[in-house]
Parts: sequence; structure tokens; C-alpha cells
Amino acid sequence: MEQVVQVFGSILILIPFALAQWGRISARSKPYLLLNLGGSVILAVLAGLTSQWGFLLLEGVWALVSAHSLLAVVRGREPSAPH
Repeated sequence: MEQVVQVFGSILILIPFALAQWGRISARSKPYLLLNLGGSVILAVLAGLTSQWGFLLLEGVWALVSAHSLLAVVRGREPSAPH
């Protein structure tokens, strides 16, 4: 069952990533950020439960960045972009 949940979390991240690369969705859109947040939280929790610290770091930071960007979009501001 754990493997099914991992695959589901990964798909939540990979589908919007692929769509953004193909120009079908913006990486700053609510759907993109929500899917990334959901997938990364799922994977971070699983990593924590199995003591996979490197993976937890990766997915935890991914979740925090997604949440920060989503909050900015919800508040009507653009997430920070590189200059």
C-alpha cells in the first residue's frame, strides 16, 4: 500500500510539471501549486515515517516552497521570480 501512495504522490508532482514544460499550465497557477503541495506533503510524510532524511528534506522544502507560492497567489500577489 505504501508504494501505491508513493506513486500517487509522485504523479501529483509529475503531471503538473510535465504540463508546465509543455506550456499547458503555468507553474504559478493555483492548480499547479496545489498539486505540487499535495504530492510533496504525501511524499514528505512517507519519508519521515521511514526515516529517509534526504528525501524528507527534499520533499519538505518542496512543500514549503509550494505552500509559500500558493499563499502568494491566493493573496493576489505573484510568487517571487528570478531577476
